[in-house]
Amino acid sequence: MDEVNKTLYIPLYGKAIVSKQKIILNDPMAEEIWNAEQFPIKGKSKSKWLCYNMAMRAKVFDDWTSSMLNEHKQALVLHIGCGLDSRCLRVNAPERNWIDCDFPAVIFARRRYYKETDYYSMRCFDATNQDDLLSLPDAPCAIVVLEGVSMYLSNEQLRDMFRILKHKYKKILALMDVYTEFGAKASKYKNPINDVGITKLYGVDDIDQLLRTTGCRCVMEHTFTPQYLVNELKLFDKTIFKMLFTGKLYRKIYRLYEVRSE
Repeated sequence: MDEVNKTLYIPLYGKAIVSKQKIILNDPMAEEIWNAEQFPIKGKSKSKWLCYNMAMRAKVFDDWTSSMLNEHKQALVLHIGCGLDSRCLRVNAPERNWIDCDFPAVIFARRRYYKETDYYSMRCFDATNQDDLLSLPDAPCAIVVLEGVSMYLSNEQLRDMFRILKHKYKKILALMDVYTEFGAKASKYKNPINDVGITKLYGVDDIDQLLRTTGCRCVMEHTFTPQYLVNELKLFDKTIFKMLFTGKLYRKIYRLYEVRSE
Protein backbone atom coordinates (compact mmCIF):
# COMPACT_ATOMS: atom_id res chain seq x y z
CA MET A 1 0.00 0.00 0.00
CA ASP A 2 1.09 3.58 -0.60
CA GLU A 3 1.14 6.23 2.13
CA VAL A 4 -2.48 7.35 1.63
CA ASN A 5 -3.75 3.78 1.87
CA LYS A 6 -1.73 3.13 5.01
CA THR A 7 -3.64 5.86 6.85
CA LEU A 8 -6.53 3.39 7.17
CA TYR A 9 -4.67 1.63 9.98
CA ILE A 10 -4.92 4.67 12.28
CA PRO A 11 -8.74 4.66 12.62
CA LEU A 12 -8.72 0.84 12.54
CA TYR A 13 -6.42 0.79 15.56
CA GLY A 14 -8.49 3.40 17.38
CA LYS A 15 -11.77 1.57 16.81
CA ALA A 16 -10.27 -1.77 17.85
CA ILE A 17 -8.79 -0.37 21.07
CA VAL A 18 -11.99 1.42 22.08
CA SER A 19 -14.21 -1.53 21.13
CA LYS A 20 -12.17 -3.76 23.46
CA GLN A 21 -13.01 -1.36 26.29
CA LYS A 22 -16.76 -1.85 25.61
CA ILE A 23 -17.40 1.87 25.23
CA ILE A 24 -18.52 4.21 22.43
CA LEU A 25 -18.33 1.73 19.53
CA ASN A 26 -19.06 -1.98 19.29
CA ASP A 27 -16.69 -3.15 16.55
CA PRO A 28 -15.59 -6.79 16.86
CA MET A 29 -14.47 -6.83 13.23
CA ALA A 30 -12.00 -4.01 13.89
CA GLU A 31 -10.64 -6.03 16.79
CA GLU A 32 -10.32 -9.13 14.61
CA ILE A 33 -8.64 -7.32 11.72
CA TRP A 34 -6.28 -5.41 13.99
CA ASN A 35 -5.21 -8.61 15.73
CA ALA A 36 -4.49 -10.15 12.32
CA GLU A 37 -2.80 -7.17 10.65
CA GLN A 38 -0.73 -5.73 13.54
CA PHE A 39 0.44 -2.78 11.45
CA PRO A 40 3.25 -0.93 13.31
CA ILE A 41 1.40 2.03 14.78
CA LYS A 42 3.70 4.59 16.38
CA GLY A 43 3.91 8.12 17.69
CA LYS A 44 0.76 10.22 17.96
CA SER A 45 -1.25 7.50 16.23
CA LYS A 46 -1.17 5.45 19.45
CA SER A 47 -2.67 8.21 21.60
CA LYS A 48 -5.66 7.00 23.58
CA TRP A 49 -7.24 10.41 23.04
CA LEU A 50 -7.05 9.91 19.29
CA CYS A 51 -8.52 6.42 19.72
CA TYR A 52 -11.52 7.90 21.49
CA ASN A 53 -11.85 10.50 18.76
CA MET A 54 -11.69 7.95 15.94
CA ALA A 55 -14.32 5.79 17.63
CA MET A 56 -16.65 8.74 18.23
CA ARG A 57 -16.29 9.91 14.64
CA ALA A 58 -17.14 6.43 13.41
CA LYS A 59 -20.18 6.24 15.68
CA VAL A 60 -21.47 9.61 14.46
CA PHE A 61 -21.12 8.45 10.85
CA ASP A 62 -22.83 5.15 11.73
CA ASP A 63 -25.79 6.84 13.36
CA TRP A 64 -26.19 9.30 10.49
CA THR A 65 -26.05 6.49 7.91
CA SER A 66 -28.63 4.47 9.82
CA SER A 67 -30.90 7.51 10.04
CA MET A 68 -30.63 8.18 6.29
CA LEU A 69 -31.41 4.54 5.50
CA ASN A 70 -34.51 4.69 7.67
CA GLU A 71 -35.72 7.78 5.79
CA HIS A 72 -34.83 6.60 2.28
CA LYS A 73 -35.77 2.98 1.80
CA GLN A 74 -34.56 2.68 -1.82
CA ALA A 75 -31.22 4.40 -1.32
CA LEU A 76 -27.85 3.02 -2.34
CA VAL A 77 -25.06 3.45 0.24
CA LEU A 78 -21.70 4.47 -1.22
CA HIS A 79 -18.94 4.32 1.36
CA ILE A 80 -16.11 6.07 -0.48
CA GLY A 81 -12.69 5.48 1.05
CA CYS A 82 -13.97 2.61 3.18
CA GLY A 83 -10.55 1.26 4.18
CA LEU A 84 -11.01 -1.79 6.39
CA ASP A 85 -13.95 -0.23 8.22
CA SER A 86 -16.89 -2.45 9.20
CA ARG A 87 -19.69 0.11 8.90
CA CYS A 88 -21.48 -2.29 6.56
CA LEU A 89 -21.77 -4.62 9.58
CA ARG A 90 -22.25 -2.06 12.35
CA VAL A 91 -25.20 -0.38 10.62
CA ASN A 92 -28.26 -2.59 10.58
CA ALA A 93 -29.16 -2.53 6.89
CA PRO A 94 -30.53 -5.94 5.84
CA GLU A 95 -31.25 -6.27 2.13
CA ARG A 96 -30.13 -2.69 1.43
CA ASN A 97 -27.74 -2.06 -1.43
CA TRP A 98 -24.31 -1.07 -0.13
CA ILE A 99 -21.00 -0.58 -1.96
CA ASP A 100 -17.68 -0.14 -0.18
CA CYS A 101 -15.25 1.73 -2.45
CA ASP A 102 -11.49 2.23 -2.22
CA PHE A 103 -8.22 1.88 -4.10
CA PRO A 104 -7.32 -1.60 -5.47
CA ALA A 105 -4.69 -2.36 -2.80
CA VAL A 106 -7.21 -1.61 -0.05
CA ILE A 107 -9.97 -3.68 -1.64
CA PHE A 108 -7.49 -6.55 -2.08
CA ALA A 109 -6.78 -6.45 1.68
CA ARG A 110 -10.45 -5.99 2.49
CA ARG A 111 -11.48 -9.13 0.64
CA ARG A 112 -9.60 -11.20 3.22
CA TYR A 113 -12.18 -10.22 5.84
CA TYR A 114 -15.45 -9.33 4.09
CA LYS A 115 -17.66 -11.38 1.78
CA GLU A 116 -19.87 -9.99 -0.95
CA THR A 117 -23.58 -10.80 -1.02
CA ASP A 118 -26.55 -9.99 -3.26
CA TYR A 119 -26.76 -6.61 -1.52
CA TYR A 120 -23.18 -5.89 -0.49
CA SER A 121 -20.21 -5.42 -2.82
CA MET A 122 -16.68 -4.00 -2.84
CA ARG A 123 -15.37 -1.90 -5.70
CA CYS A 124 -11.95 -0.65 -6.76
CA PHE A 125 -12.54 3.05 -7.07
CA ASP A 126 -10.92 6.46 -7.37
CA ALA A 127 -13.10 9.40 -6.33
CA THR A 128 -11.21 11.66 -8.75
CA ASN A 129 -11.91 9.42 -11.75
CA GLN A 130 -15.00 10.44 -13.73
CA ASP A 131 -15.43 7.00 -15.29
CA ASP A 132 -15.38 5.33 -11.85
CA LEU A 133 -18.06 7.72 -10.60
CA LEU A 134 -20.28 7.38 -13.65
CA SER A 135 -20.03 3.58 -13.61
CA LEU A 136 -21.61 3.33 -10.16
CA PRO A 137 -25.00 1.56 -10.14
CA ASP A 138 -28.15 3.56 -10.72
CA ALA A 139 -30.45 4.32 -7.79
CA PRO A 140 -33.12 6.90 -6.94
CA CYS A 141 -31.00 8.12 -4.02
CA ALA A 142 -27.36 7.81 -2.97
CA ILE A 143 -26.24 7.96 0.66
CA VAL A 144 -22.58 8.99 0.36
CA VAL A 145 -20.27 8.35 3.30
CA LEU A 146 -17.05 10.38 3.07
CA GLU A 147 -15.16 9.73 6.29
CA GLY A 148 -11.50 10.69 6.27
CA VAL A 149 -11.45 11.31 2.50
CA SER A 150 -11.82 15.01 1.70
CA MET A 151 -8.41 16.05 3.04
CA TYR A 152 -6.68 13.99 0.33
CA LEU A 153 -8.61 15.75 -2.47
CA SER A 154 -8.16 19.30 -3.69
CA ASN A 155 -11.16 21.63 -3.59
CA GLU A 156 -11.53 21.27 -7.35
CA GLN A 157 -11.48 17.46 -7.11
CA LEU A 158 -14.14 17.56 -4.39
CA ARG A 159 -16.22 19.94 -6.47
CA ASP A 160 -15.96 17.70 -9.53
CA MET A 161 -16.91 14.63 -7.49
CA PHE A 162 -20.10 16.26 -6.22
CA ARG A 163 -20.97 17.56 -9.70
CA ILE A 164 -20.69 14.09 -11.18
CA LEU A 165 -22.60 12.44 -8.35
CA LYS A 166 -25.36 15.03 -8.76
CA HIS A 167 -25.48 14.22 -12.48
CA LYS A 168 -25.62 10.51 -11.67
CA TYR A 169 -28.22 10.57 -8.86
CA LYS A 170 -31.41 12.57 -8.51
CA LYS A 171 -30.99 12.75 -4.71
CA ILE A 172 -27.68 12.84 -2.83
CA LEU A 173 -27.28 12.67 0.95
CA ALA A 174 -23.67 12.96 2.08
CA LEU A 175 -21.72 13.31 5.31
CA MET A 176 -18.17 14.60 4.97
CA ASP A 177 -15.46 15.57 7.44
CA VAL A 178 -13.04 18.29 6.32
CA TYR A 179 -9.99 20.08 7.60
CA THR A 180 -10.05 23.84 7.47
CA GLU A 181 -7.18 25.40 5.55
CA PHE A 182 -5.58 26.22 8.89
CA GLY A 183 -6.07 22.61 9.99
CA ALA A 184 -4.51 21.29 6.79
CA LYS A 185 -1.45 23.52 7.25
CA ALA A 186 -1.13 22.70 10.95
CA SER A 187 -1.35 18.97 10.17
CA LYS A 188 2.11 19.17 8.66
CA TYR A 189 3.40 19.35 12.22
CA LYS A 190 0.86 17.61 14.45
CA ASN A 191 -1.20 15.12 12.43
CA PRO A 192 -0.83 11.39 13.26
CA ILE A 193 -0.95 10.56 9.53
CA ASN A 194 2.56 12.01 9.32
CA ASP A 195 3.64 8.77 10.98
CA VAL A 196 2.82 6.88 7.76
CA GLY A 197 4.43 9.42 5.45
CA ILE A 198 1.62 11.82 4.49
CA THR A 199 2.78 15.42 4.13
CA LYS A 200 0.20 17.06 1.82
CA LEU A 201 -3.42 17.65 2.85
CA TYR A 202 -6.16 20.01 1.69
CA GLY A 203 -8.59 22.16 3.65
CA VAL A 204 -12.01 23.71 3.09
CA ASP A 205 -12.79 27.10 4.64
CA ASP A 206 -16.04 27.90 2.82
CA ILE A 207 -18.20 24.83 2.26
CA ASP A 208 -20.91 26.91 0.57
CA GLN A 209 -18.42 28.28 -1.94
CA LEU A 210 -17.08 24.80 -2.61
CA LEU A 211 -20.55 23.43 -3.38
CA ARG A 212 -21.94 26.50 -5.18
CA THR A 213 -21.81 25.07 -8.72
CA THR A 214 -22.35 21.40 -7.88
CA GLY A 215 -26.13 21.25 -7.43
CA CYS A 216 -25.57 20.38 -3.78
CA ARG A 217 -25.56 22.43 -0.59
CA CYS A 218 -24.54 22.12 3.04
CA VAL A 219 -27.64 21.69 5.21
CA MET A 220 -26.08 21.16 8.63
CA GLU A 221 -22.87 21.04 10.61
CA HIS A 222 -22.56 18.07 12.96
CA THR A 223 -20.34 17.49 15.97
CA PHE A 224 -17.74 14.73 16.08
CA THR A 225 -18.04 14.52 19.85
CA PRO A 226 -21.69 14.45 21.00
CA GLN A 227 -22.01 14.70 24.75
CA TYR A 228 -23.65 11.29 25.14
CA LEU A 229 -20.51 9.65 23.72
CA VAL A 230 -18.10 11.84 25.69
CA ASN A 231 -20.02 10.79 28.82
CA GLU A 232 -18.94 7.18 28.27
CA LEU A 233 -15.39 8.13 29.24
CA LYS A 234 -14.12 8.02 32.81
CA LEU A 235 -14.08 11.36 34.60
CA PHE A 236 -10.36 12.11 34.15
CA ASP A 237 -10.33 10.98 30.52
CA LYS A 238 -13.50 12.96 29.84
CA THR A 239 -11.91 16.15 31.19
CA ILE A 240 -8.75 15.83 29.09
CA PHE A 241 -10.63 14.70 26.00
CA LYS A 242 -12.96 17.71 26.14
CA MET A 243 -9.94 20.01 26.32
CA LEU A 244 -8.39 18.38 23.25
CA PHE A 245 -11.32 17.58 20.96
CA THR A 246 -14.22 19.91 21.74
CA GLY A 247 -14.75 23.65 21.67
CA LYS A 248 -13.86 26.53 19.35
CA LEU A 249 -10.21 25.59 18.85
CA TYR A 250 -11.08 22.15 17.50
CA ARG A 251 -13.62 23.67 15.08
CA LYS A 252 -10.89 25.92 13.72
CA ILE A 253 -9.15 22.74 12.59
CA TYR A 254 -11.79 20.16 11.74
CA ARG A 255 -15.46 20.26 10.70
CA LEU A 256 -18.25 17.81 9.82
CA TYR A 257 -20.82 18.75 7.18
CA GLU A 258 -24.01 17.19 5.93
CA VAL A 259 -24.52 17.81 2.21
CA ARG A 260 -27.66 17.29 0.12
CA SER A 261 -28.60 17.81 -3.48
CA GLU A 262 -30.76 20.85 -4.13
